[in-house]
Amino acid sequence: MWLQAKESITFQNVLVIDEERRNSFVLGVLFTLCIAGAGTLLGEMPGFNRIGAMLSAILIAVLYRNVIGYPESIRTGIQFSARFLMRFAIVLYGFKLNIDLVIHKGGMLLVYDLMTIVIAITTTMCLAKLFKADLDLSLLLGIGTGVCGAAAIAAVSPILKANDEDTAIGAGIIALIGTIFTLTYTFLMPMLPISSVTYGVWSGVSLHEIAHVAAAAMPAGPDVLAMGLLAKLGRVFLLIPLSFILSLWMKRKEGNSQSQSAPFPWFLVGFIITSFLGTYLPIPEAVLKDISSASSFLLGAAMVGLGLNVHLSSLRTRAMRPLAAMVIASVLVSTVSFLALMLIGL
Repeated sequence: MWLQAKESITFQNVLVIDEERRNSFVLGVLFTLCIAGAGTLLGEMPGFNRIGAMLSAILIAVLYRNVIGYPESIRTGIQFSARFLMRFAIVLYGFKLNIDLVIHKGGMLLVYDLMTIVIAITTTMCLAKLFKADLDLSLLLGIGTGVCGAAAIAAVSPILKANDEDTAIGAGIIALIGTIFTLTYTFLMPMLPISSVTYGVWSGVSLHEIAHVAAAAMPAGPDVLAMGLLAKLGRVFLLIPLSFILSLWMKRKEGNSQSQSAPFPWFLVGFIITSFLGTYLPIPEAVLKDISSASSFLLGAAMVGLGLNVHLSSLRTRAMRPLAAMVIASVLVSTVSFLALMLIGL
């Protein structure tokens, strides 16, 4: 009887623990989704619509963490959002990439896109070493600047084994600086000695996020917007080989150490599959738009999970030097790509 009672108590304890974990998981995921929703609403308000929903959600998460504290009771669900929702969002992000359009109509644009990625990463890392900045955060910022902003940072952070705080800080910085550059481009557009189509290509080759390219090119007309997005899609396309190169680099880097080697980025296989599905299957445009919105929202929820790990003190101690390196690299990317388009053309 005593053994039966003991086993019954143990079984009840297990049920209680499982229920607590389940509640922590569900409430944590809902928490990140709610803040992502709040960020979406905030991002539509005057003023905040300039920085967008994702950065608004990250700001809410960072303020919550530093004013109220980390919600430890729902950590399980928050960590799930930060890791697995992020990978799922990147898989859905593949539907935005029209591979056929990039390969057959991109032409010289891919050369410019490759130039952007090389300049952004090498300049950021060289300046980071010169400034004695945090190299891990600087690498994330260089990749985000060169490829496709926060989405690129989210895609490579598991490969590089970046910590959650670096990923969140990097995504926030990219969104903020990219917004400033977008406003600058829009202001300069009437004064530039280039055609409107060339301006669209320049935006796509040099600006940080797809949303930034759309915002900068849209005022010049639909044809300019189309060229800008085509140029930007080339950089998204180059995220695929870059990610596999980084994976091989991490395996070689850790080959002589005792730590576990970098995992294969399986979610990028999903990204490639969804890219092919979006390119070659007759999926209605409305459905693709809904998938794109879902991808952006889930990526925002994932960034909320990461943003809850950010200490404001770390922004001063760790982020300022990488930020300086990234801004200089962004200016160099804009300048070099502008001169190349003027001198060489399309």
